[in-house]
Amino acid sequence: MPANAPLMLGAVAYAPKVVTIWEGFKAWFAERGVAFDYLLYSNYERQVEAQFSGDIAFAWNSPLAWVRADRIARAKGLRVWPLAMRDSDLDLQSVLVVSDASPIRALDDLRGKTIGFGAIDSPQATLIPLDHLRHEGHLVAGRDYAARRFDVLGGKHGDHIGGERDAASALVRGEIDATWMIAGNYHAFANEGTLPAGSTRILATTHAFDHCNMTVSPGVSDDDARRFGDLLLAMDWNDARVRPLLELEGLKAWQPGRSSGYALLERAATEQGFYDEQGRIIESAYRY
Repeated sequence: MPANAPLMLGAVAYAPKVVTIWEGFKAWFAERGVAFDYLLYSNYERQVEAQFSGDIAFAWNSPLAWVRADRIARAKGLRVWPLAMRDSDLDLQSVLVVSDASPIRALDDLRGKTIGFGAIDSPQATLIPLDHLRHEGHLVAGRDYAARRFDVLGGKHGDHIGGERDAASALVRGEIDATWMIAGNYHAFANEGTLPAGSTRILATTHAFDHCNMTVSPGVSDDDARRFGDLLLAMDWNDARVRPLLELEGLKAWQPGRSSGYALLERAATEQGFYDEQGRIIESAYRY
């Protein structure tokens, strides 16, 4: 990297607020002597590939993007690693929701029913839920139940939550018998009225998993990674200039990164044929 060149960060433009977030981070870092800039990508697949072409030093990756980056790195004899995560990325769960009046009381009651899922590439509303049904309920889509996917903005890895909201609305209309969403969205949809108060209940809950992380690209020096990570971790919720940026990005504090919370998604990506072990995309229905 040329002397004094800014550290480049990749982020996916899943909503207009992304520009506000990273412009704010850029200014805050510059005031503390660290120059970084950012490149916006329309999808996570391109962003992951940019980590191996030398375009970006860091990638604000979805959990599925992390899985792919890690597989590509291992296949090439390289290393990527999770530098930092939001406090809101740790130990999350997805829930399977049914109408409160539904006779469905157990996973086995879903045989022959129609279950809603989010976008094809959503870890929390599709991949991990399909894995849960297979391993905890011995239920396979297309064999034991009909899966109705609510695909919205492929390549964004479910960041937009649109598929989950559309599926929740379909449940209320009686078009599907149950649907999956991340637990935080279940509460959000209830608060906003998408799921009317008292109209639904949770039938099943996945095991815990982690969400996004700041992934360090191959070849980034330890010094650069440490400088960048130390400043992230130093961002203070009580700082009036920082707090609006953290609120937009959905966190109160940055935490050190970890890779231990992706086992469910790793298994799902393999068994469902989404990525192969070299990180190649093998899901034929995936469009991004």
